[in-house]
Amino acid sequence: MVPILLVLLLALILFGAGFALKVLWWIALAVLVVWLLGFLVRGTSAAGGRGRWYKC
Repeated sequence: MVPILLVLLLALILFGAGFALKVLWWIALAVLVVWLLGFLVRGTSAAGGRGRWYKC
């Protein structure tokens, strides 16, 4: 009985890790897209230089 429980626990851990890694990849992709959009649409400051879009 114990080996079956250990195998099921290992499968559950590996499934959870795989799901978490897949979610982290999607989050990283979303952050990359936001960063690229911010890089492309940043405006100019009053002094004529290129400012950062995320600074107030």
